[in-house]
Amino acid sequence: MIIYVKNKHTLKVDDFKFKCCVGKKGISKKKIEGDLKTPMGIYKLGPLFFRKDKLKKPLTNLKSIEIKKNMGWCNDLKSKKYYNRLIKTTQNLRHEKLFRKDYKYNLFIPILYNYKKNELAKGSCIFLHLTKNYKPTAGCIAIKEDDFLILLKLINRNTKIKII
Repeated sequence: MIIYVKNKHTLKVDDFKFKCCVGKKGISKKKIEGDLKTPMGIYKLGPLFFRKDKLKKPLTNLKSIEIKKNMGWCNDLKSKKYYNRLIKTTQNLRHEKLFRKDYKYNLFIPILYNYKKNELAKGSCIFLHLTKNYKPTAGCIAIKEDDFLILLKLINRNTKIKII
């Protein structure tokens, strides 16, 4: 199964179409760290991360990981080993905090862009996460919580996302 992001505003899975938002500067073939662009291409998806203190574990065929206070996603350009990886925030590395005060990461799935053979400065922390207002993201794809919960029932560990 493939999730399609056909333009800046539509995410399609089978017969379902969901409104979405992407990076503030659109979709690009040449993603770099901090450019506010969503990377074009076909990518595998990681596991579902969820906030157990905010909602119950959703129904999904994806592996599910509870977000803990000490979890981060490394965006440190000085760390080839950990760049674009899940880390413990006790490590002395720049990172995106996963246990946030807002709602955006109550549910999220890493899009495995620049993941297998990660290259420094090519972009990190590209997630499918939540939005309430469809404001452009820093490079992620965001949908409303109700749509996210439907999506979780449709996809599995073999699902890919195609961003065009």
